[in-house]
Amino acid sequence: MGQLQERYKNYRVPQKYMEEGVYPYFREITSKQGPEVTMEGHQVLMFGSNAYTGLTGDDRVIAAAEKALLKYGSGCAGSRFLNGTLDIHVQLEKELAEFEHKDGALCFSTGFSVNAGVIPQLVGRGDYVICDDRDHASIVDGRRLSFATQLHYKHNDMEDLERVLKKLPHEAVKLIVVDGVFSMEGDLAKLPEIVELKHKYNCSIMVDEAHGLGVFGEQGRGVCHHFGLQDEVDVIMGTFSKSLASIGGFVASDWDTINYLRHTSRTYIFSASDTPAATAAAIEALHIIQEEPERIQHLWDVTNYALKRFREEGFEIGETESPIIPLYVRDSYKTFLVTKLAFDRGVFINPVIPPACAPQDTLVRFALMATHSKEQVERGVQILKQIFVEQGIIKG
Repeated sequence: MGQLQERYKNYRVPQKYMEEGVYPYFREITSKQGPEVTMEGHQVLMFGSNAYTGLTGDDRVIAAAEKALLKYGSGCAGSRFLNGTLDIHVQLEKELAEFEHKDGALCFSTGFSVNAGVIPQLVGRGDYVICDDRDHASIVDGRRLSFATQLHYKHNDMEDLERVLKKLPHEAVKLIVVDGVFSMEGDLAKLPEIVELKHKYNCSIMVDEAHGLGVFGEQGRGVCHHFGLQDEVDVIMGTFSKSLASIGGFVASDWDTINYLRHTSRTYIFSASDTPAATAAAIEALHIIQEEPERIQHLWDVTNYALKRFREEGFEIGETESPIIPLYVRDSYKTFLVTKLAFDRGVFINPVIPPACAPQDTLVRFALMATHSKEQVERGVQILKQIFVEQGIIKG
């Protein structure tokens, strides 16, 4: 047995939960993503998706992807830097820059690779990168790849952020990187206060709009626009794999920053470009969310209904202000058990345990789409209430 095999032979945590019948990962879906999906031969209410706009199964998005597949083929066989740039990549970048009210944008193959490639390129030796304790793993990894001094502050604690900033040289480059919407708890970054601190301590701001795009702001432009602060945020990133019904990501900023990143970001120039079908799908989804404001309005109608009903039934849902609703369990095994029992009764939800949260904050994540109905939400609430009462998590 080799060194690696010897090291990992005793890693059996997943097997433990498999033996107990509550292993919750890699569950196979055999249909389109939608408010209901087919799994193991039967229909299940889908409350575990990030497809907030509900466009992943939209015929117009699928048709756009098919058309691009026929015209350009299945892939580009190279990076954007060399042979992998299509006219539709350039079109999407122009439209995203306009959408975010920025000079320019770059499209990457995944949202993760945006943060992993942009953050270490923006700040280096002698600079500082400051992150919220609950920033997404892609921000954490991007920060780790940087040669900048890495600092963090307690989640949404502006006093702690100011404490950190006070100690830093006024003229040094200081980049605050924060999620617009925190993906597990559903709460928003305190962007107005962060902008105040930006001016007070001479900083720059990068906001991850992965879970804000298609949900907040005018025509779904995101949290920065929701607060009217898009001009105060230096760098905005987003993904296509959620509201834009595809796969990939982008960064938008001023012309000089985009020009610099276009020629230096390693995950951009050394990764194969996004596929034609994925690019065309994102373009079509971007058009739809701008043309159909009623879609986002319905998302908020079902979101507000779900928030109201969960609170009425006694669930602990924290500080969420978004279609992401955390249902706190505060026990890792019970979190897996609740997930299993919910699936058995026709509801798909996601478990959240360390390292995605603190050990005492385990939860199941209930997420809404614009294609959900209030009747489907009510069914989900009632099934989950029954399970939470049975497990002694909430009172009956």
